[in-house]
Amino acid sequence: MQKILNILINAVPVLIMIILIPLVKNDYFLTFAYIIIIFISLKIKYHKRELFIFILGFIIMLISEYFFINTGVETFIRNSLFGIMPLWLPFLWGYGFIAIKRSVHVLEN
Repeated sequence: MQKILNILINAVPVLIMIILIPLVKNDYFLTFAYIIIIFISLKIKYHKRELFIFILGFIIMLISEYFFINTGVETFIRNSLFGIMPLWLPFLWGYGFIAIKRSVHVLEN
């Protein structure tokens, strides 16, 4: 039960980010809100190399989303980043990588 609770706690920032998507229509404001959420989350709890994991997730998913969009697998109405995807999307993915890493850590211990 404790592991499930810890995983849910680690998922809270991601859930908040997802809830904000339809509520905040301006991609620049939403990106700023994501940066604040990520900063606060990492300030509250930071594990070794999480900044590297964030950057890795940001870059990997930026490239992946670019290819998904160019092949027609995905489409976005909001396209404030490179004219093809929302500016906030790589930030969401980057922090998602941290949440996944933390969840795996909880499951392993």
